[in-house]
Amino acid sequence: MNDLSVRELPLFPLPDVVLFPQEVLPLHIFESRYRMMLRSALEADRRFGVVRLDPSTNKLSDVGCCAEIMQHQTSEDGRSNIVTLGQQRFRILEIVREAPFRTALVTWIEDSSVSDQDALQKLAENVLTSLKDVVSLTGKLTGKEITLPDDLPDLPRELSFWIASHLGGPVAHEQQNLLELTDTTKRLEREFVMLDQTRRELAARTVLKDTFANADQANS
Repeated sequence: MNDLSVRELPLFPLPDVVLFPQEVLPLHIFESRYRMMLRSALEADRRFGVVRLDPSTNKLSDVGCCAEIMQHQTSEDGRSNIVTLGQQRFRILEIVREAPFRTALVTWIEDSSVSDQDALQKLAENVLTSLKDVVSLTGKLTGKEITLPDDLPDLPRELSFWIASHLGGPVAHEQQNLLELTDTTKRLEREFVMLDQTRRELAARTVLKDTFANADQANS
C-alpha cells in the first residue's frame, strides 16, 4: 500500500445518487453506522467516498467520487447535517471492511491527456451552445425565465462534469456512465448527443405550442 494513488476510504452508498468533482452535495446523516463514519472522517481528513447504489440490484458501482466535508452541524440526538464537495474520482479495488461501516481500498482515476486541445475546446463550445438552447427553449415552453449560472466552468473537463451532474430526470445510470469515463472528449460527445436530442424535441414542442396559440388567436 505504498502507492500514493491507493488508500482506504470509508464508503457512503446512496441509491441512484452520483456525485461529480466540484459539485456540492448536502447530506443528512442519521443511521448509527454513518454517524460513526462521519466522526471517523472528521477525525481524519474529512473525506469519504460517495458511491451509487443501484436500487434494483442492491449493488455498488465500481467508481465513485470522494466527498470532502465542508460544513457540519450535529444536533443533540446525534443526527448531522453536512455539506460536502466532490473531489477526486476513485475506483474500488477491494472492500476491506463491512462493519461498523463499509471501507474500501480505492485508487484515484483521472481523465487521460488530450492531444488536440483546439478540437476539445471547439467541442466544449458546441456542447455549451446546445445547453443554452435547451435552457432557452425550456423557458419558452414553461413560461418561466430560466438562466444558467454566471460561473459555469470554462475548462472542458470541468464543464463536462457540471453538465453531467445537472442532467434532468431519472438519469442516474447515464450519470454513472459519464462519471466512469476517463476521456473528456467522449464525455462531451455523449452529452452533446443527449442535449441535441433534447433540443430537437423541445424545438418541435415549441413549434406545436406556437401553432396552437396562433390558431386560438385566429379563432377568437
